[in-house]
Amino acid sequence: GVCPALPGVVDVAWNAGQAWAGVPSLGAVVTLDGAARSVSVGRVAVMSGARVYRENGSAVEYAGVSAAGVLGQPSAAVTGGDGQEYVLQDGRVVRVADGWVLPGVGFTLLNVRPDGVAGGAQPEVVTATGTYRLTGTALERVDAAGVVRARVPHDPGRLGVVGAWLVTVVPSGEVRVFGPDLAAR
Repeated sequence: GVCPALPGVVDVAWNAGQAWAGVPSLGAVVTLDGAARSVSVGRVAVMSGARVYRENGSAVEYAGVSAAGVLGQPSAAVTGGDGQEYVLQDGRVVRVADGWVLPGVGFTLLNVRPDGVAGGAQPEVVTATGTYRLTGTALERVDAAGVVRARVPHDPGRLGVVGAWLVTVVPSGEVRVFGPDLAAR
């Protein structure tokens, strides 16, 4: 499917089984599927599965209730596999709850891991069936030894997991769904 056209979407995230988009010009997050909803949140910068972060680093939950944020604008946000909130600021991974900075610098994105998150340079998810990554030209499944076990052509985009399915979104709005073996659904 293709998401509806919206003005100036800065980020997308899944919350409570629905896809959401952050639209700073509207000062809101809006649903992209299911029941149509819009929540006024202010100028959205990035979104995780649990929170919306504004341009100044402050945050709200999807219901519009204030939540812990950070000082300064994050460039990415995720809810880690440990249930904690993490943001990317100036190439560093920061845990929102206590401001702890994970080791490493120069990261361009956040990847969810079963025990938290990791900074990275390409979208990647770890599941029981392997590690999946978007390389810019392909979606790949890699085993524990780092050997590519499956590959399908795929443009750059975002990668996530919904249940047993791998879900990708590209800048044009196209959403694709794959099984663990990378067969398209």
